[in-house]
Amino acid sequence: MPASLEALDANIHAGRESAMADLARLCAVPSVSAKGQALVPCAELVADLMRACGIEAQIMPVPGGPPVVFGEARSRRENVPTVLFYNHYDVQPPEPLDLWHSDPFTLTIRDERAYARGAADDKGHIISRLLALDAVRKAEGDFPFHVKFLAEGEEEVGSPHLGVFVERNRALLQADACIWEEGGENEQGNPSLYCGMRGIAYFELSVKTIAYDAHSGVGGSLLPNAAWRLVWALASLKDPNERILLPGHYDYAQPASLRDLELLSALPENEPFIRDQFEIPQGGFLGGKQTTGLEWRRRAVFEPTLTICGFESGWQGPGAKTVLPSEAKCKIDFRLVPDQDPDDVHRSLRAHLDAQGFSDVHINYLGGQKPARVSPDHPLVKLAAETGAEVYGKPAVIVPIVGGSGPMWWFSGFLGMPITSPGIEYPGVRVHAPDEHIRLDDFMRGTRHLARLLSRIEEAISPPNPTLAAGAKL
Repeated sequence: MPASLEALDANIHAGRESAMADLARLCAVPSVSAKGQALVPCAELVADLMRACGIEAQIMPVPGGPPVVFGEARSRRENVPTVLFYNHYDVQPPEPLDLWHSDPFTLTIRDERAYARGAADDKGHIISRLLALDAVRKAEGDFPFHVKFLAEGEEEVGSPHLGVFVERNRALLQADACIWEEGGENEQGNPSLYCGMRGIAYFELSVKTIAYDAHSGVGGSLLPNAAWRLVWALASLKDPNERILLPGHYDYAQPASLRDLELLSALPENEPFIRDQFEIPQGGFLGGKQTTGLEWRRRAVFEPTLTICGFESGWQGPGAKTVLPSEAKCKIDFRLVPDQDPDDVHRSLRAHLDAQGFSDVHINYLGGQKPARVSPDHPLVKLAAETGAEVYGKPAVIVPIVGGSGPMWWFSGFLGMPITSPGIEYPGVRVHAPDEHIRLDDFMRGTRHLARLLSRIEEAISPPNPTLAAGAKL
């Protein structure tokens, strides 16, 4: 019998102050994976926080990368499902520092909001998950399911070593359901549950044309300019209509299904919010397109993209320095839709550059993730929607796929788990930006939502048949 809602909410309320103190400790560790900074100390702290919640935790080494924290708690009850929690303890770099209104690694409460790098993505979610688990355990006297909890340290750089870890530890990680790293509410305050993520392929392109930077007046008419060389290579990748020109790039790209379009059509309009947040003038969206409604939402998640994320070459300092750059490099990412594959993109990118005469452009493949999908009609998703509506007082919205990327495929595809995503965010949390934060009320609502879902999860997830698990045949 699920715990009473009053007991769950009381336990969460009682643990709020301690949870905020734990979040402050966690955010104080500057675990920036892009810099390889403070990852082991952060992993150790996450393990300690799991143990305080009654979860046996271990630090598991990952060849070539920071450790994975894996925790497990076995229920004393028989024939119960296993729930795996996926989170990450690394964060994005805090720069530019001058745009923060408080120290990025000091949790600062102002106007009922908690500001710090990682407050939302993803340390706030780690703390929320642990608080919800603790509330369920105390209300029921034990975990009503077996708990597995994985926290990795490279999600913000594309989880380059997680796949090998999952492959090598498949039996250890096997579960009946997965609670994903983040989630929350949409612009209208409805709990929002996403059922997939686009994939990604991330590269650094570089070229060197001459031994060192030349005087632009002396060499401008004679010497090859690395910046122009790379600009021309980039220009060959996409046409003015945003069509990506790699051979076969769209061959396996699956269009939105009728069910996808049905779910997208039920979502609230978010174009005005995006226009306001990014101060986009009329006609300022890509291609000057003014599509709204369903077509707007479809374009946002079901079209492959290619983005120049950064470009570096020559003189970038103040004032003038008349040089002809000898080297240039840039970072680009491809966002992929089902069923595109990042390794295929890597091969296609190399083939395209060679065919266009840019064999001198070096490609450094920094990592990729396959697109992931979960059935929006799975009982787990339906239960998450039902319990979310109870907490938020508004119907939940089901998002078939989101534009961002992550290692979800390893759990939904490789391990074959249903996944859902209750969480503590709202659209203005400024993830990856200065002044990242959460609203304290959202932290409480998201934690209450998760606790209610967990207390009833047996309704949606049947535990594995123990006879079949032992290898018997029907």
